[in-house]
Amino acid sequence: MQLDVEIVAEGLEFPEGPIAMSDGSVLLVEIRGGYLTRVTADGRVERLVHLGGGPNGAAIGPDGAVYVVSNGGFAWERTEVGIIPAGTPDGYAGGSVQRVDLSAGKVTTLYTACDGRPLRGPNDIVFDRAGGFYFTDLAKWNDDVQELGAVFYAAADGSRIKAIRRGLLTPNGIGLSPDGQVLYVAESLTARLWAFDILSPGVVAGSVGQWKPARHVWSAHGLAIYDSLAVEAGGAVCVATVIRGGIDVVSPDDASCDTLPLAAQMVTNLCFGGDDMRTAWITASNTGQLLRCRWPRPGLKPAFNA
Repeated sequence: MQLDVEIVAEGLEFPEGPIAMSDGSVLLVEIRGGYLTRVTADGRVERLVHLGGGPNGAAIGPDGAVYVVSNGGFAWERTEVGIIPAGTPDGYAGGSVQRVDLSAGKVTTLYTACDGRPLRGPNDIVFDRAGGFYFTDLAKWNDDVQELGAVFYAAADGSRIKAIRRGLLTPNGIGLSPDGQVLYVAESLTARLWAFDILSPGVVAGSVGQWKPARHVWSAHGLAIYDSLAVEAGGAVCVATVIRGGIDVVSPDDASCDTLPLAAQMVTNLCFGGDDMRTAWITASNTGQLLRCRWPRPGLKPAFNA
C-alpha cells in the first residue's frame, strides 16, 4: 500500500513528537531549534516556547499541560540527506523532563535524574490512564562509545521517578496497547520492537537479562533504524523507520509486519487525530517537514485527549 501524503509545513528544525489537537492543529518539538511549536491545519508555523537543549518527545498530561522529554541536545552534521544528529554537543548539560503550561507560558523542569543517575537522552513519552507516564532514554554516543539506555515511569507532579528497565540499546519509541496492559518499546539500532507486560502502573514483568529485556515482538528486515511509534485502535504498532524510509505496521497478535514506504529517509514519528482518528501526522525530520495523510485504520486516542 502507498500512502497519499501531503506536505503541511516545511522549514522545521528537525521536527519530532507530534500531538494532534482538537482544533486541527499539531503541537510538535523542533529538536535542533529547541522549540515547542504549533502548526495550524493550514500549515502556519507558530513557535510557542523556546525550551533549549533537545526537546524530543511530547504528550498532553492529565492537567492539560504539555510534557516534553529532552535529550539535552545533539551535535549536528550536514549530509546529502540533510542535517542529522551526530553525537553529544559541546556544553551538554544532561537530559530532562519538562512541563509546559501553554496558557501561562511557564516551563518547569520536573526531572533531571533517577536514583542519583542523570538522565542522558530522554526521547519519547506516553501517559497511562492512571496519570503517570513512561518514557525512554536513548542515552548518548560519541566516537567508539555508545551508552546503554533505559525505560522510566514517573509521576506528572514531579514527585517520583523510577527506572523500570535499564541496559537497553537505544530505546526510542514508546506506546501502550489499547487495554493499557502492554508497553511497547522500539530500539533504534537493533530495529527491534519489545513488549513489556504491565503488572500495575510502573511495574512490568521480569526479563531474562540484557539480551532479552522483554517479550520480542518484531525485528525489522533489511537495513533500518526504528524511531518513535504510535498505536492503532485495533492494537497494531506503527513504527517510524529511518534509512529505509516509511512506517512498519506490526501486528503483535501474529508477529507480522506491513511496511508503508515514504520518500523521506528520516521518518521519525507519527500521531493520529481527527474526528475518526484516521488523520496521520508524520514528521520527516531530515527534510524539516510535517506530513499529513489518511490512515487506513483509526489510531488509538491518547489517555488525555488533546
